[in-house]
Amino acid sequence: MGTVTTSLSQQAQSIFDDLGYDVSTDGGELRATRKWRVVQITPMPEPRDPPSSGELRCFVTWEERVGDLERRLIGSDVDYEWAIIGVRDGNDYVVARRSVT
Repeated sequence: MGTVTTSLSQQAQSIFDDLGYDVSTDGGELRATRKWRVVQITPMPEPRDPPSSGELRCFVTWEERVGDLERRLIGSDVDYEWAIIGVRDGNDYVVARRSVT
């Protein structure tokens, strides 16, 4: 991982602000709201066990951790829709998404 000037929480807040969401702090997570949609945002620098409940969740991690986190989410067979944002150096990011079937 390269040098990063802002935290994952700050990156997540900036990304969702740019997407037009109202972002607030909810414990160790962020809560992004736009119209009827509410997304729980979990900064996760290292893959760990994901939350067991929710409706819409977005995990924010470093780009090189995306694959590990995606495998952990699929292996946990969570019952909510989720996305992963992989943060790169320079405030850039990539998105991996999986919908619940």
